Amino acid sequence: MHGGVDGISKKIRSTFDRGVSASDLDTRQSIYGVNRYAEKPSRSFWMFVWDALQDMTLIILMVCALISAVVGLASEGFPKGMYDGLGIILSILLVVMVTAISDYRQSLQFKELDNEKKKIFIHVTRDGSRQKISIYDLVVGDIVHLSIGDQVPADGLYIHGYSLLIDESSLSGESDPVYISQDKPFILAGTKVQDGSAKMMVTAVGMRTEWGRLMSTLSEGGEDETPLQVKLNGVATIIGKIGLVFATLTFVVLMVRFLIEKGLTVGLSRWYSTDALTIVNYFATAVTIIVVAVPEGLPLAVTLSLAFAMKKLMNDKALVRHLSACETMGSAGTICTDKTGTLTTNHMVVDKIWIAEVSKSVTGNNTLEDLNSVISPTTLGLLLQGIFENTSAEVVKEKDGAQNVLGTPTERAIFEFGLKLEGGHNAEDRACTKVKVEPFNSVKKKMAVLVSLPNGTYHWFSKGASEIIVQMCNMMVDADGNSVPLSEAQRKNILDTINSFASDALRTLCLAYKEVDNFDDDSDSPTSGFTLISIFGIKDPVRPGVKDAVKACMSAGIIVRMVTGDNINTAKAIAKECGILTDDGIAIEGPDFRSKSPEEMRDLIPKIRVMARSLPLDKHTLVTNLRGMFHEVVAVTGDGTNDAPALHEADIGLAMGIAGTEVAKESADVIVLDDNFTTIINVARWGRAVYINIQKFVQFQLTVNIVALVINFVSACITGSAPLTAVQLLWVNMIMDTLGALALATEPPNDDMMKRPPVRRGESFITKVMWRNIIGQSLYQLIVLGALMFGGERLLNIKGSDSKSVINTLIFNSFVFCQVFNEINSREMQKINVFRGMISNWIFIGIIAVTVIFQVVIIEFLGTFASTVPLSWQLWLVSVGLGSISLIVGAILKCIPVKSDENPSSPNGYVPLPSGPDNI
Repeated sequence: MHGGVDGISKKIRSTFDRGVSASDLDTRQSIYGVNRYAEKPSRSFWMFVWDALQDMTLIILMVCALISAVVGLASEGFPKGMYDGLGIILSILLVVMVTAISDYRQSLQFKELDNEKKKIFIHVTRDGSRQKISIYDLVVGDIVHLSIGDQVPADGLYIHGYSLLIDESSLSGESDPVYISQDKPFILAGTKVQDGSAKMMVTAVGMRTEWGRLMSTLSEGGEDETPLQVKLNGVATIIGKIGLVFATLTFVVLMVRFLIEKGLTVGLSRWYSTDALTIVNYFATAVTIIVVAVPEGLPLAVTLSLAFAMKKLMNDKALVRHLSACETMGSAGTICTDKTGTLTTNHMVVDKIWIAEVSKSVTGNNTLEDLNSVISPTTLGLLLQGIFENTSAEVVKEKDGAQNVLGTPTERAIFEFGLKLEGGHNAEDRACTKVKVEPFNSVKKKMAVLVSLPNGTYHWFSKGASEIIVQMCNMMVDADGNSVPLSEAQRKNILDTINSFASDALRTLCLAYKEVDNFDDDSDSPTSGFTLISIFGIKDPVRPGVKDAVKACMSAGIIVRMVTGDNINTAKAIAKECGILTDDGIAIEGPDFRSKSPEEMRDLIPKIRVMARSLPLDKHTLVTNLRGMFHEVVAVTGDGTNDAPALHEADIGLAMGIAGTEVAKESADVIVLDDNFTTIINVARWGRAVYINIQKFVQFQLTVNIVALVINFVSACITGSAPLTAVQLLWVNMIMDTLGALALATEPPNDDMMKRPPVRRGESFITKVMWRNIIGQSLYQLIVLGALMFGGERLLNIKGSDSKSVINTLIFNSFVFCQVFNEINSREMQKINVFRGMISNWIFIGIIAVTVIFQVVIIEFLGTFASTVPLSWQLWLVSVGLGSISLIVGAILKCIPVKSDENPSSPNGYVPLPSGPDNI
């Protein structure tokens, strides 16, 4: 009805060679819509406040506060009767606001990261020139260039291309890919290009695409909980149950004592409103003990730490797609990395060429004269034909008129060499038409093209991995351009040349051709009877900093394994240069590895450092065995579509941001935006920082929990009153949960983290070192607070009618300062010097300062709400002094050796005593 693809292009005013005009983009967007999917509105700040108010224990406390205020007003009148209830309400509001602000900021961060994930660029033809634009700027009528691994950005119609194979499983659920051709031209948004390349004309964008309609019926799910959050939720539940038992016991003991005293003094038949107030306050104290005991800060600390790490990594060129990857990366014991682009710069140039039995270095400017002197124009014409016809690179005109070569780095290197070589040669020499194209894929390791020549004959040109192409050849081109049979001696000479190129760390590729009279449309390119034209040696220098990064991995107990499709000699040369291939490591080829039995693999895998000529399936097998047989936490880098299974199988999949295809990025957990190996080490450093920061926080929090529970329970049993009131406990809860999480969970990584082995699977989260610190600090705090509670008045000579209030205030103040100094103590679990790097961590210093200022305000000015009295400067000194002694206690504890469960590398399992200037 519309006259096919041509008819539609006329109706939407777009041409196949020029695309659309940039001047009418706005008009097109207003008529056909924008290429964005409708997102559900983000949650407002007040929704987070509402969520924070849903906490059951806080609701019970609010009810207690209201009852307390009502009973207080009845018995003590206004305003005195309001203070207790109002104090609890204000404390709850403070806790709720801090939690809501923290959660809201995190949600904004995740939204920012989510937007970063969706930044995808695509090549289009507009105004007659090829350009790279964001998929959000696509309009109906745009001519889009699709290649292997791309995600189709909009609905469109196929114009022309080569063996385009589309994976529609995301839309149709059908796993079999679909061939697209002029007879079946419909290409849908959200599908993926599995093979081939094509040009497509956009016919629908955004919510008007099939994918957009499907998206409108779904809503995006949130992040799953990370493994560490699940682990810590378990810990939180157990601690919460212990808190519940203590709270119940405290309330029962207080009630029993109260009833006995009442029975002995005025009898149980007479009740006053003050009695009701006392019982309500007892209940509020018991509920507050539960609030303190339930460490809701644990999951918060994980999320905070991960969000902080994700933000920092974003600045360091790593985009974390799944929260858990950041944490898992800290435990990685093996990194299986690609070579090209990750360890090397991915900026390739042809360094050497072998043609007609002559090997030449071609880095200088006199390339043309040199080659011309040894080979005839016929041979040169054949070489140029092979270079320019059998390529996926193309020359495009930029907006400023300059010419630019687009394509993969290898293709660009050969194409640019061809352009340089072509110089004054007449392009008419290669006037021929492409008939059939087989794009490169990593299984066949070659690409081929069939061209028809003006004289009516056909040539197959094939280019790819040197040993594969050489195997297909039984002839070679001589200096005069004639095909001569390939003798065994010449074949050996060719293989020696390939090995000598490879030993110089050059990638080797061969180019060959075969003349045929006719061809079959359905059959693949032939696999024998070719004539070898040339061997290219392509230089891809190692990235600066990679050697140091590999060294850092070794000292961190992380083994780096190189898995590449390159020649084994090239791979070995580069692996040695990077420091990956050590004396005790071995290099193996993919076909060798595949043929091994499981028993042989068990012996072999620990020694493998380099796997060359590997298929994507070999990478998958290696990863599966490392995880299954050796229980390793494995990180894998990948860039091609075929790497997706290995990326998916690994604990952490790292996709390359520049060279990576959209399919690889979809399967990955982390996208390395600059394709640099050093960035991967940074992810590991931050992963370790996250794990250790949360351990520090758990150590800090468990200490506060134990002390708060024991002191209130013992005091209730012995004196019949709890020294820490509901308002005071809520303030301690906030120091401990929200502020503690902020302070300790945002510590940046230090170099020492990369000098210890990774945490293995199944290792207990709370280590013996942590238990030593928790028990030691708790004992010190309990002794100090117990001494103040039972002998404080006598020891400090405090007399007068308000001596009880002064002692209770002093206990509360000392308790808080013990936590402040214990927070500083928790910065290092094993090292004595806890101040290292503290000055540069302004978040930590800010939180300590805020805690101290608030504490002064609570004691000196908010006594009516917090049940405190102002203290003299001498008693302030006592509180701060008792708190600071916990630093000395911490240092002494760290000198006690502990049988370590986290340091298998020390010979007897003991953590060595701290030493060196850092610990004096």
